[in-house]
Amino acid sequence: MIKKTFLLAISVLLFVNSFAQKTFKEITLDDLMKNYTFWAPSVYGLRSMNDGLHYTTFDGDDIVKFSYKTGQVVDTILKMSTLSIKDVSDYHFNTDETKIILETDVKQIYRHSYTAKFYVWDLATKKLSPVSSKEKQQLATLSPDGKKVAFVFENNIYIKDLETGKETAVTTDGEKNKIINGAPDWVYEEEFGFNQAFYWSPDGKKIAYIRFDESKVKSFSMQMFAGQAPRLEQNALYPEIRTWKYPKAGEDNSVVSVHIYDVNTQKTIRADIGKNTDIYIPRIRWTKNANTLGIIRLNRLQNKLEILFANAQNGNTQVIYTDENKYYIGEETLDNLKFLKDGKHFVITSERDGFRHIYLYTIEGKLVKQLTKGNWDVIDFIGYDENKKVCYYLSTEESPVIRSLYSVSLKGKKKKLSNQTGSNRASFSKSYKYYINYFSNSQTPNYVTLHDANGKLIRVLKDNQALKKKVEEYGGVNKEFFTFKTSEGVELYGYMVKPPDFDSTKKYPVLMYQYSGPNSQSVINRWSFGWDMLLAQKGYITVCVDGRGTGGCGEAFRKKTYWQLGKDETIDQIETAKYIGTLPYIDKNRIGIWGWSYGGFEALLALSKGKGVFKAGIAVAPVTNWRYYDNIYTERYMRTPQENAEGYDNNSPITFAENLNAKLLLVHGMGDDNVHFQNSAEYSEALVQANKQFREFFYTNRNHGIYGGNTRIHLYTMMTNFILENL
Repeated sequence: MIKKTFLLAISVLLFVNSFAQKTFKEITLDDLMKNYTFWAPSVYGLRSMNDGLHYTTFDGDDIVKFSYKTGQVVDTILKMSTLSIKDVSDYHFNTDETKIILETDVKQIYRHSYTAKFYVWDLATKKLSPVSSKEKQQLATLSPDGKKVAFVFENNIYIKDLETGKETAVTTDGEKNKIINGAPDWVYEEEFGFNQAFYWSPDGKKIAYIRFDESKVKSFSMQMFAGQAPRLEQNALYPEIRTWKYPKAGEDNSVVSVHIYDVNTQKTIRADIGKNTDIYIPRIRWTKNANTLGIIRLNRLQNKLEILFANAQNGNTQVIYTDENKYYIGEETLDNLKFLKDGKHFVITSERDGFRHIYLYTIEGKLVKQLTKGNWDVIDFIGYDENKKVCYYLSTEESPVIRSLYSVSLKGKKKKLSNQTGSNRASFSKSYKYYINYFSNSQTPNYVTLHDANGKLIRVLKDNQALKKKVEEYGGVNKEFFTFKTSEGVELYGYMVKPPDFDSTKKYPVLMYQYSGPNSQSVINRWSFGWDMLLAQKGYITVCVDGRGTGGCGEAFRKKTYWQLGKDETIDQIETAKYIGTLPYIDKNRIGIWGWSYGGFEALLALSKGKGVFKAGIAVAPVTNWRYYDNIYTERYMRTPQENAEGYDNNSPITFAENLNAKLLLVHGMGDDNVHFQNSAEYSEALVQANKQFREFFYTNRNHGIYGGNTRIHLYTMMTNFILENL
C-alpha cells in the first residue's frame, strides 16, 4: 500500500513537473512585422467572369481562369513572365472582357489614391500598350467596349482611343490645390472612402464626373525632411514644404459640380444639383439606362440623403428618394445603393426603423418592400439575384461579434447560408449560382471555401491548417469573449487574451486596447495574431471592449455619442477597467490602456478622467481636439464648432491635460496628413504647462500609419519596453 502510494505520488509529481516545464516558442516583433510568420494566406484578386460560371484569380505571376463547378484551371489568361513590364500589382477587365488594365509602379498619394503606370493587354491580339506616354497616371478605366481608356493626369481627365492612339482632354482647368476633375479632394477621399470620381456610361458614349473647386478651402502645410521626402536629396539643407487643401471642422469645403461629357460631340453639360453649394456629392452612379445618371446628394449636416436622377442629354434632375435621420446618415449607406439589372428597381440600406436594413424601391422611388427586419444590423448588402428574387447580405443577427451570411426572398423566406460561427464574408458569381466564402474566427485563420447559392460546400480553396498548427507551437490563441454590464446598466461586449501558461491563482497586469470610433468594431470573432499575443507570452492579459458609439448594436447604441465624442466612450473604458479589476486573477493596480488615432484620443481621456484607475497608457497619432480634424468626419458626429463649442472643448484631452495621472507615452508621425502632428504638439505643450512628466516620440515624415523601413518595428519595440517598464 505504501509502495503504491509512493509510486502514485511520483507519477503525479512527474506529471506536474512536465506540465510546468512546458515551453513555447518565443514570439518576436520580427515574427509579427518583418518575417510575417503568422500571416494567413487567402485567395486574392478574385474576379467573377460575365458567364457566372468562371472566375479569375491573381497570384502576382499569372491571371488564371477557374471553373466554379469543378475548381479546375480552365485557362491561363495572362502569364506575367511573358510581358515586358514587371511587378504588376492589380488588374481589371473591361465590361465585355476583351481587354485588361494592368497596374505597375504604384505610388501612394493618400489612403485610397495613387499614381501608377497603366497598360492595356488586348486578349485577342496579345498586345501590350501603355495607357499614355505621360508620367504616371491615376484611375485608368477602360470603356465598356474596350476601345477607349479614360484616366486622370494632373487633375484633368483624358480619353485615349486605343485604335488610333489619339488622346483627348475632357477637362483642361485642372490645377493643383485649386481644381480637381474626376478624382476626389483629400477630405472626400478620406471620409467618403473612394478615389475615383468619373465613370463611363453603360454604352460607353459618355463620361460623368465630379469637379472639385478647392479655391476657398484653407491649406495645411508640413515639413518633409531629407531621407524620405520624394524631391529632396540626401543631406538637403532645407526641408520641403508640403501643402494641400484640408478643411477643418467648421471651415469651407470644395464647391462640387457634376458634369456629363459626350465622347462623340466632345461637349460637356452640367447636371443640376441645386443652388446650395454647401453640400456633398459623395457618389455618382449610372443607372442601367445609359441616359440616366444617379447622383447622391447629402446636406452638410449629413442627416438628409437624396438620390437625384440626371438626364444625360440636358442635365435636368429630379429627386426620386429621400432619407432623413435625426442624428446622421452613416457613410456605409453610400455603397449599398444598387441599381438592379431590370432597370426598374434599386436597393438601398437605411436605419429608418432603428437598425440598418435593406429596402427595395421602384426606379421612380416608390417603396416596394423592406427586405430585412429585426433588432440587428445588416453589415453588408452583397447582392440581389433578380432571377430568383433573392437578396444576399451579412448581418449581426446572431450576435454583434459575429458576421453571418443570409439570403432572403421577396416573399420573406430567409435562410442562413454560413455554417461556421465567426466572421464570414462572401463574393458571389455574377450569375449568383456560386459564392466564395472567406471565414475566420479567433481560433481559425482564413478558411476560404466555394459554395453553391444554397450554401452547399463544393470545395475548400484555402484551409491554413499549417498556420493553425504553427501558432500552437507559440502557445496558441487564448482569446475569450465576454460581456458585462456597467453601473449604468449598459451591456458591453469584449474579449480577453490570456497568457498561454495562465494560472488563475496568480495576479496579472492588464493592457486594454480600444479604438472606440463611431460605428467601428474591434470586438469581432475573427482571426488575429499580433502584438497582444507577444504581450501575453510576457505575462500580460490584454483586454478590448467596444463602448457606446461603436457598431453592430443598432442605431441607439451607435449614435449615443452624437454631439459629444469622447464622453460616453471614456466612461465605458473606465467602467471596463473597474470591472476587470474585480476579477480574482487581475492586479487592479497594474491596468493600462492604449490606442491609435481615435483610440489614442480615447486613451488620453481615460488617463485623465480615470482618477487613478490606469497606471500607464500609450496614445499613437491621437486627435486631441476635434477642432483640428476634418469637417466631413467631425461635423457628422459633432456638428460645427460654431454650433457645439462645449461639445468640442468639454471632451478635448487638452482640456484635461492637468488631470493626467499615469505614465504616458505619446507618439506621432510628423508627416501625418490625416491626424496632423499639430494634435500631439498642442497636447504636449498643455502637459508641459501643467508640469506633467511624460514621454513622447515623433517619427520624421511618417504618415498616420507610421510605417516604412524599420519604423514599425522601432515603434513596437519602444511600446513593448514602455509597457514592461511601467505596467
